[in-house]
Amino acid sequence: MIPSASQNTASNPPAGGEPPAAPAPAKRKYGTGLILLVLLLGALLIGFLPRWREHQTAVADMNQLAIPTVSVVSPGPGKSENGLVLPAEIQPWREASIYARANGYLKDWVADIGAHVQPDQLLAEIDTPDLDQQLEQAKAQLVLSQANLHLAEITDHRWQELLKSASVTEQAAAEKAAGRETAAASVAADEANMRRLQELVSFQRVTAPFAGTITIRAVDIGDLIVAGSGGRELFHLAQTDKLRVYVRVPESAALGIAPGQAASITTPENELEVDNSQHQILPNSFGEVTFQDNHSIPKLVLPSNTLLFRAQGLQVGVVRPDNTVELRSVRVGRDFGQTVEILEGVTPADHVITNPTDSLVNGLTVRVDNSPAEVAEK
Repeated sequence: MIPSASQNTASNPPAGGEPPAAPAPAKRKYGTGLILLVLLLGALLIGFLPRWREHQTAVADMNQLAIPTVSVVSPGPGKSENGLVLPAEIQPWREASIYARANGYLKDWVADIGAHVQPDQLLAEIDTPDLDQQLEQAKAQLVLSQANLHLAEITDHRWQELLKSASVTEQAAAEKAAGRETAAASVAADEANMRRLQELVSFQRVTAPFAGTITIRAVDIGDLIVAGSGGRELFHLAQTDKLRVYVRVPESAALGIAPGQAASITTPENELEVDNSQHQILPNSFGEVTFQDNHSIPKLVLPSNTLLFRAQGLQVGVVRPDNTVELRSVRVGRDFGQTVEILEGVTPADHVITNPTDSLVNGLTVRVDNSPAEVAEK
C-alpha cells in the first residue's frame, strides 16, 4: 500500500528545513526540577550556616575560657627608711646587788631609790649586838693569851739557864721551850680572830662599791639582817653615767651594722644620744635604736595575696614570656601586712600572679590581663 502524500509530509520533514520543536510539557518539567533543587539547596544553606557559625563561636569561646586570665605584679624594692629602727633594752654599764656581811638589825638607811651615790658613801647602818659581844670576848681572850705567852717566855728563859748548870734535864728544858712556842701560837690565833671580828664589825656600815644610782632599796629600819647572799638583798646599785644598749639585729640587716656607726636612742619621753651624764635615761628601761644610714640593700616586696601556701613551702606563680606559669619557692622576711618582704626567689623583672588559685600548676597556659603590671611597694 502506497502512503498518501499527506502522510509523507507529516513523517518526513522537507529537505533543508528546521527540525521540529520539542514538546512544551518536557521543558516545563525540567525547569521545575531545577528550581526545586535550587530551593532545596538554599533552604539547607539557610538552616546550616547559622548553626555552623554558632558551633564555631562556641568552640572558640570554650577555648578562650580554657585559658585563665590573670593579673600580675612585679616585685619592687621596699620604701627607703630613715635608717634601721629596732627595739632596744637599756642596761647600766655595771650593776651590783648589795648584801649584808654581818648579822643584825637595820639601824638606819640614808640612801633611797633614785639617789646618786659615790664610792664608799654610806648607804645604811646595821646594829650587831651579838657581833659586838663576840669582839669583846675575842679581845679578852687575846689579853689572856698574851699573858700566857709572857709567862711561858720567862719560864723558858729560866729553864735554859738551869740547863747550863745541869740543874734540869734537857727534856724538861725542851718542854718549857715548846710551851713558849704554843703560847705564841695561841696569841697569833687570837689576834687573827680579833681582826676577823673587827672587820665584820666594820660591815655595820653598808657602803657603795662604786658611783651609781640606787635602783632598789629592799629593807627598812628594824628589819632582821642575815649575812651573805642567802639573806635579803639590801640595795641594788647601777652605774648610770654610761649605759649599755642591747639591740637584736635581724640576720638580713646584720651586714649593714659596723663598729663606729652612728646610732641614736629614743625613749618614750626623751630623744637624745647615749650620753647619760645627766642621768636622764633610767636603767632597765626600753626604747628604740635608729642606726643611721646602715647601707643595707633594700629588699623586694610583694603583695601578700601573691603567696601560695603549699606542702613545699611558700610559693608564687610567675608568668614566663611564653605565657606559661612557673611556680617558684620564695623565702620571706618581714611581714608589713598588705605586703611581705621577699628575701629570695624572684627578681624585679618577674611578673607574679596576684590572687592565684589552688589549681595553679607548672606549665599552665594563662592570659595576662591587658592592664600594665603594677610594681609592688611597701
